[in-house]
Amino acid sequence: MIRFDAARHALLLAAACLLPLAGIAAFTASNARAADYPTRPIELLVPYQPGGGTDALARAFAEASRKHLPASMYVSNKPGASGAIGWGYVINSKPDGYTLAVMTVEIATLPHLGLAKFTHEDFIPIAQLNADPAAITVRADAPWNTYEEFIAAAKKGDLRVGNSGVGSIWHLAAAALEDRTGAKFLHVPYQGAGPAVLALMGSQIDAVSVSPAEVTTYVQAGKLKTLAVMADQRVKGFEKVPTLKERGVDLSIGTWRGLGVAKGTPQDVVDVLRAATQKTAAEPSLREAMDKLNLGYAYADAAAFKTVIARDHETFKVLIPKLNLNKP
Repeated sequence: MIRFDAARHALLLAAACLLPLAGIAAFTASNARAADYPTRPIELLVPYQPGGGTDALARAFAEASRKHLPASMYVSNKPGASGAIGWGYVINSKPDGYTLAVMTVEIATLPHLGLAKFTHEDFIPIAQLNADPAAITVRADAPWNTYEEFIAAAKKGDLRVGNSGVGSIWHLAAAALEDRTGAKFLHVPYQGAGPAVLALMGSQIDAVSVSPAEVTTYVQAGKLKTLAVMADQRVKGFEKVPTLKERGVDLSIGTWRGLGVAKGTPQDVVDVLRAATQKTAAEPSLREAMDKLNLGYAYADAAAFKTVIARDHETFKVLIPKLNLNKP
């Protein structure tokens, strides 16, 4: 005989009625989070020292984003370990959209060098903003006026070439140039391109292998001179500077910069950031700032940016062992 428990039946009926309401509440909470986000300032993390191209792009983007986000964005710098310290900070932060990372190509190099435990898969890409080639730049009073003169000197003795850290793209660019030409460089790491350029200005090193964007101010002032760019075509603002390909060296290498958040960030928050980034990237003020800094504009949405990152991850997986840079 089956007994009818009125009290128990009432409880079960109430629970059944609440289940759809719980689902509606969760959906409403999710929408509310997207609608309310952001309610406080967003930290835009640059994993390098102030003064380089990555820092300059971040500050220009933060300023231009004011029109497209209800809260402001501020730049913070956490340099060290070729970017690993700053990106580690982002990964370990609460994935709520309030810590946004400037991602650079080093995210695809550091794991293969054994310098980072994370990979690009620990981030959710927002969008790519920029792409720039490496370049060889020396002081204006240096004895080399052409790329050929510089390489000839490097074959005779170690020239000190500064970069933005061991395993950085600018380190890899100089190492790749050594591999292609037989030159011998003494690689000198700094906590960003900005400090490396200042060291060149102070005669502490002989050259830097950073991007044109990171030396443009000093080149325009007549204090530095760029001898060659590692690109398929000549760079805007540096039209008189030849590419390595024009000089018989088939080498194109450089960086890209974009935005990302830690894996686990809610999709609705990611969507807000992607929409705001697309609008900010189209702002004339950002384009003007990038042109002034000679930063190459190269916007790509999240899907295309993810493809670029994965491609370079595979490229450096092959290149780094070839250059013996993964050896202890």
